[in-house]
Amino acid sequence: MKKDRGVFQAFSMIGQFGINMLVPIFLCSFLGLFLDRKFGTSFIVIILFFVGAIAGGYNVFRMARNIYGHQSDLAAYGDKTADTGDIREDDEED
Repeated sequence: MKKDRGVFQAFSMIGQFGINMLVPIFLCSFLGLFLDRKFGTSFIVIILFFVGAIAGGYNVFRMARNIYGHQSDLAAYGDKTADTGDIREDDEED
């Protein structure tokens, strides 16, 4: 049975999207809990949760723009690899 590499790449990308979204949320939430306990407040965790959600959403947006923007750039120049989903590492902008 031949393994389809595209399926594994898709699962990997889904995992990266999830990690890029969840890590900032958890870090900001735990920082908010720590600061709330230190200062005796109860609202910092909520503020930092939303800061983490916005940061995670921005991370996912940048990642998707990098992936799909790169493919559309290749298609605009007539490159055949744009349809296969291959991403080259040689010309990253970040």
